Amino acid sequence: MLFDHTKIYIKAGDGGDGSMHFRREKFAAFGGPDGGDGGRGGSVYFEATHNLNTLIDYRYKHSFKAGSGEAGARQKMHGAKGEDLVLSVPPGTIIRDADTNQVLADLIEDEQRVMVARGGRGGLGNVHFATSTNQAPKESQKGEPGEERWVTLELRLIADVGLVGYPNAGKSTLLSVVTAAHPKIADYPFTTLAPNLGVVEVGQPRQGDGFSFVLADIPGLIEGAAQGVGLGHEFLRHIRRTRLLIHMLDGASLERDPWQDLQTINRELREYDEQLAGRPQIVVFNKIDLPEAQERWPELKEKAEAAGYTTFAISAAAHQGTEELMQHAAKRLREIQQEEAERAAAQAIDMEGPVLRPQAEDAFTVTKEQGVFIVRGKMAERAVSMTNPESEEGMARLQVRLARMGVTKALEAAGVKPGDFVRFGKVELYWGEE
Repeated sequence: MLFDHTKIYIKAGDGGDGSMHFRREKFAAFGGPDGGDGGRGGSVYFEATHNLNTLIDYRYKHSFKAGSGEAGARQKMHGAKGEDLVLSVPPGTIIRDADTNQVLADLIEDEQRVMVARGGRGGLGNVHFATSTNQAPKESQKGEPGEERWVTLELRLIADVGLVGYPNAGKSTLLSVVTAAHPKIADYPFTTLAPNLGVVEVGQPRQGDGFSFVLADIPGLIEGAAQGVGLGHEFLRHIRRTRLLIHMLDGASLERDPWQDLQTINRELREYDEQLAGRPQIVVFNKIDLPEAQERWPELKEKAEAAGYTTFAISAAAHQGTEELMQHAAKRLREIQQEEAERAAAQAIDMEGPVLRPQAEDAFTVTKEQGVFIVRGKMAERAVSMTNPESEEGMARLQVRLARMGVTKALEAAGVKPGDFVRFGKVELYWGEE
């Protein structure tokens, strides 16, 4: 079974707390602070591996967490770093933030890796807060919480050429003839319930004088596929990466009009994704070895070529015309790849778009929702989450830091008053008198 989309929760490890420890030894009565720093939390990565071809590993388990950092200790000992978590997915997996639908990564190459949740920083021990006027600081930082998010995983098969058409058009038979793949073949609708892949070799690729490409048999599409009818969405996603489409038509079915089938499937492709409708297509009229197909071929050929399609009449079952079809597909695919390379080179030369700069780390916003003031900003949220609320020194330092960042002034401008609650990430503070 091809399990090709899912939603999972990932959580990076929290940073370890800094230690608030003082040196206590027999001959060092006033040894001073020696609390060590907490270790950084482990991060969460996704890595593509050719050993997988589905997302079945994420069907039953939907929550994944990296290791948290350990707390600091006496004698300035640092806590151990949390263990990173590496989640394996098949090449062709698109990772999106489930809340914003933003694409975080598109892993298409083997061993390609991306971090999707960063581990929290370890808190500083009290040794960092000693000054000439405060040589015994009773302050240390809490570990920073690790990033967490829900993500969606979507697998799109990586194939150069896709076979599309109605059920029973002969796509699986053609794939079995021109590649080493062995798809299930039978004479009833929706025999193919999952895409099948095979490698087509034209000439002698292994001897350096040939060409090979990946051919995907996409399960039969029907009218309404773009709206999800007949598992349409499940199948259509797998042809979005293809460069060339082979549109198979059943020439022997007396119940269907091949030309109408061609129009219907192309309309479904267009409604699902405009770019799919613009993919180069080769129209293939299958079962030409049967008399009924031979009678219908001239009319279909005339209509298709008038519409600008290259046409082939084949019999996949009888291996008739299949070699010529694959040679043409290989030739057309090479031309498309060359055109893509030329466009990429031209874009590299003419690239003069706007310069995009990441948002400053100290940027923040202040809003009021349901009577609570909410401050959103990476640095502000981090400062609050890493402050120990039970430490008077720590809270005093936080107040000064928020004032320097401009958060205090922004909250006052937004109308905050003593007694209000202010939320920074998951931490809610009571706004009191100065």
